[in-house]
Amino acid sequence: MTIYKKKILFLTRYSRMGASSRLRTYQFLPFLREKGWEVEVKPLFNDQYLSELYAGKGLSWINVFNCYVNRMLLLFTFHQYERIVIEKELFPFLPSWAESLISRMGGKYIVDYDDAIFHNYDLHRFFWVRLMYKRKIDKIMKYSQKVLVGNGYLASRAKKSGAREIIYLPTVIDAERYIASPKLGINSRPKIGWIGSPSTLKHLKGILSVLEKLNKKQPFDLVIIGGGESIGFSGTETLVSWSEEGEVMEIQKLDIGIMPLSDNSWEKGKCAYKLIQYMACGLPVVGSPVGVNKDVILQGVNGFLPANENEWISYLDQLITDKELRVQMGKAGAKTVQHHYTVQGIFTTYINALA
Repeated sequence: MTIYKKKILFLTRYSRMGASSRLRTYQFLPFLREKGWEVEVKPLFNDQYLSELYAGKGLSWINVFNCYVNRMLLLFTFHQYERIVIEKELFPFLPSWAESLISRMGGKYIVDYDDAIFHNYDLHRFFWVRLMYKRKIDKIMKYSQKVLVGNGYLASRAKKSGAREIIYLPTVIDAERYIASPKLGINSRPKIGWIGSPSTLKHLKGILSVLEKLNKKQPFDLVIIGGGESIGFSGTETLVSWSEEGEVMEIQKLDIGIMPLSDNSWEKGKCAYKLIQYMACGLPVVGSPVGVNKDVILQGVNGFLPANENEWISYLDQLITDKELRVQMGKAGAKTVQHHYTVQGIFTTYINALA
């Protein structure tokens, strides 16, 4: 396929500080610019918004209002671009009038999803939100030129919405940043690690009883990267602040990576990025058999998929006591990532999707 250079506007949800925007947009920009593409990025929410959100101390609604106004002003500039790429939606909890306007004026927009954002509306606790917005994301998908999705669950929704073209693009890592290294005997006591944000720490808290029972059987160190607070683990618990520059180094210090999830509709839309990060660093992984986790983890090869508390304890116990198994699974996981989950590996598909 012939690739034509474009002038593209990326309308992300966040700046680089936001994981979804960083992974679905920002990490591709150097590669696009290297190819001669002219790209601009205009996030909806600024770093102040994310800092307040992660700190859990309440949002400045004046700041939120200003963020919405700044995006509305962009509506007058869309004609300058050959392609517009929207992350999720233009205005959360407002009707899809802006996306419809672009479409009616002949604008070509692509929409990108790495989360089941539609469940923010159709499963909302307030009836009026469900009534007004339950089909909002479906409309955005239907009138887009293309829908980029990070997993099959999202693709299924896009298909039901009547989307014209659906392109599967998994969430990936930059192979130049992640280096797998042998973990055999590095730590005197194995380190089980979890990486995430304060908003997803609830999933780690959900297996606290597993970790407590396991620690009595096989003592280990628990490392929480980016969670922001303790989960109340009675054993050795280390909290590590997240940074984009330091995340790879912190993961490389671990022996086992975990990704517990609740089995519900929202989690089925997750793209297993934690698992991919762990594997890229040569770690064996243990993750809940929910959504795309079941595609990334090959049971007994690069990790385990525990279906209940007893299996969580059993699988983690095996990895704690068997160093060779950790190394073997870690190598298998690194190969999985190299073959399927790198920017470099999917870039041709990505650039074709934007053309």
